[in-house]
Amino acid sequence: MQKDELIQLHTFLLQLKTHLEDMVENDGSCAFQAYYKLDVTPYQVYKSKREHKLAVFKLSKGIADLLADNDCPGLEKISCRLDLMSERFMTNKEKELVQA
Repeated sequence: MQKDELIQLHTFLLQLKTHLEDMVENDGSCAFQAYYKLDVTPYQVYKSKREHKLAVFKLSKGIADLLADNDCPGLEKISCRLDLMSERFMTNKEKELVQA
């Protein structure tokens, strides 16, 4: 996937997150803490492809967690898998930042 396509996906997932937060009872603010700590938005095109890929994984994990917490069964496994995949792309500094 090219960087510009990845940024488009990042933008779409951010819009989906906003839409889902408006629809569900639980706003899921804790589900997206790891994404917010990365401090990578789709509007920061100067960030690296790896940083955007990591943000997409963390954002997707947050969406899966949000839906799992609101009676959408079966998304726990997807959330765990996304978390494992995002761990592969993280540097030690990013791991410390997200865990803090």
